[in-house]
Amino acid sequence: MDLIQTLNSQYMKPELPELHVGDTVRVTVRVKEGSRERNQAFEGTIIAKKHGGINETITVRRISYNVGCEKVFPVHSPTIVSIETVRRGKVRRAKLYYLRNRVGKKAKVKERI
Repeated sequence: MDLIQTLNSQYMKPELPELHVGDTVRVTVRVKEGSRERNQAFEGTIIAKKHGGINETITVRRISYNVGCEKVFPVHSPTIVSIETVRRGKVRRAKLYYLRNRVGKKAKVKERI
């Protein structure tokens, strides 16, 4: 069991911000198109956190052009350049799947001070 933990800790990112469900985050991802590489930002609200350790993932949702878009990001993936917390959210649920049915101002999450 110690062998697995040492291997996992070797690949985990040490400098991650504190991520909570309801926070608005900006995830910068390294995208490869042919022979070129570029960084692309995806900003949205965290609606779910799953697993833990090296397998931890966050589901980020945003609305662009009146269409909801969700992406699941493995937090410790080498393709993720950075994760920045834009604003903190005040929620009372562990999963915010109810935001999928809401549009406009109803889809906002209150800010934690």
